[in-house]
Amino acid sequence: MLQTCPVSIDPFLTLGGLFAGTVVGLTGLGGAAIVTPMLLLLFNVPAPVAVSTDVVSAAVMKPVGAGVHIKRRTPYYPVVLWLSLGSVPGVLLGTWLFSVIVGEEGGDATLRRLIGVVLLVAVVVTLLRLRLRKYTEEHGDQPLTFSRGKLALASAVGLFVGTLVGLTSVGSGTLIAASLMILFPAMLPSRLVGTDLVQAVPMLVVGAIAHAGLGEIDPTVLFSLLLGQIPGVFIGARISSRYNGQELRWLLLVLVGSAGLALLGAPSWLATSITIGGVLLLGIPIIVRTVRHRHEHVDV
Repeated sequence: MLQTCPVSIDPFLTLGGLFAGTVVGLTGLGGAAIVTPMLLLLFNVPAPVAVSTDVVSAAVMKPVGAGVHIKRRTPYYPVVLWLSLGSVPGVLLGTWLFSVIVGEEGGDATLRRLIGVVLLVAVVVTLLRLRLRKYTEEHGDQPLTFSRGKLALASAVGLFVGTLVGLTSVGSGTLIAASLMILFPAMLPSRLVGTDLVQAVPMLVVGAIAHAGLGEIDPTVLFSLLLGQIPGVFIGARISSRYNGQELRWLLLVLVGSAGLALLGAPSWLATSITIGGVLLLGIPIIVRTVRHRHEHVDV
């Protein structure tokens, strides 16, 4: 259950939530890959609290995006159903594993290492999606079929990803999207995103209820994050119509990768060097493009 202490708002956490929400709305990258390491490394939130709070936060955020896609009729509901048949029991299994690890001595450190591994896997899978896009373009003319075999594989993917989400809160959007690109290469990008968002809702709601029952949720962290994330998603979505977020995606991959290394116990100088290098190499083009866009807008 939620802690019964009075709820206060941390303005720095709200700013962090605003940043995370804006990035999600702008780039489409999974929010947990940003929020969870941010809570662990910048705000020193204990790993169990960071995971549980992020699962509940995502359960509030995902229906917002899912509702938009339901209205536009983009989700493929047979795929949503079969993914959910795996992901819902998976998130319960992952939450049970989470409770076992948290109850052990050194559980916090073990959880941090697991999150680090999943973050690095998410980076690798995101990079592979570039190659998968070429695969979908080459096979996009094939008819879109939902055979029992493919749907059963989708259910197995849901079970695996649901377990990761219940255990670490990370992995939902990245791994599901990549799997859908492989299983259904003819699926339009908008329909893939809609299917991914809608299937995540029952998994995250069940996961949020399960994590709330463990008593690891900090109301101050939760409400501070949501206060920034909710407007951030809308801000990012509006900016995305003018900027495709390409350089920002690469920058975030660098930051998520360095966070994963830090959580795995890599020397601080290594994670710091990667972060600084990424900011210098990728952050400067973002600033240059923004300034150039403003000048062009003024000239017009």
